[in-house]
Amino acid sequence: MRFIDTEQTRNALSFDAVIPALREAFRGSATVPPRHVHAIQSGNAHGTSLIMPAWSDRGYFGVKIINIFPENTHQGLPGLHATYNLYSATTGVPIAQVDGDVVTVYRTAGAAALGADYLARADASTLLIVGSGRIAGLVAQAMRAVRPIRRVLVWNVRPAGAEKLAGELRTLGFDAQAAADLESAARQADIISCATLSTVPLIHGAWLRPGVHLDLIGSFKPEMRETDAACFDGTSVYVDTGEAPTKSGDLLAAFEAGTLKREDIRGDLHQLAAGQLPGRRDDQEITVFKAVGSALEDLTLATLVYESVNGTGPAS
Repeated sequence: MRFIDTEQTRNALSFDAVIPALREAFRGSATVPPRHVHAIQSGNAHGTSLIMPAWSDRGYFGVKIINIFPENTHQGLPGLHATYNLYSATTGVPIAQVDGDVVTVYRTAGAAALGADYLARADASTLLIVGSGRIAGLVAQAMRAVRPIRRVLVWNVRPAGAEKLAGELRTLGFDAQAAADLESAARQADIISCATLSTVPLIHGAWLRPGVHLDLIGSFKPEMRETDAACFDGTSVYVDTGEAPTKSGDLLAAFEAGTLKREDIRGDLHQLAAGQLPGRRDDQEITVFKAVGSALEDLTLATLVYESVNGTGPAS
């Protein structure tokens, strides 16, 4: 079994490779069972652990364990930590352990960009990032791989986090600045990408201007919300997978409020990638992409890393 460390995992991934790999994965077929969800409590600490398996006809079987502890932020720690184990799908032999944290942030930002490639306006150039964690830190680079992103606004509940991320993005060539007022920033954006663990609405439907693309990639549990229900009223809503309508607090709240019906969800990434849906229809349409993450994405990137580092083809 090969151990592929953080640096090797990161060096094997670029969005020029990640996004095409995800596109091909969603076009193809793989077995992705429902994730296992466990509430973790130790003393006064509360978290969630997800166990996410998937396997493919290419001969790989992978399992990610990801632990989410939102209160870590008060200790200066990331809220998400993950490990990823890759096996042969034909023999069960362990093949590699890949850095799960790196896989998670790249696959989440990559899937957001894949969704935007089908749903954002072709000329989208102003991006608002809501959040400043590890996933938020990659969103601008991912979106720049599919759209001509030049200006980036960053808002975070803790302004220092927004200032830090904006500074990092400026070193990458973006015209980036921290936004003090979230509503004002949202009203300027062509793409709004939310990557937080919020349990209260941050983006409001009244702020969405015609033609904007709203990307929601942070929340993944019923009690998590990044939007109010009005964001789904009269907008074109897409999801990453069929799990989203049962897991996403944003969607569940919209169902309850009556601003969205399940049958009004236009489709998912598989249908978009396979060409079964047209995606954005005109420049005035407001599109929403809600993702809760898929083990297919993790398997795809872990496979990409393993084959890059090992210089091999499909597992046997």
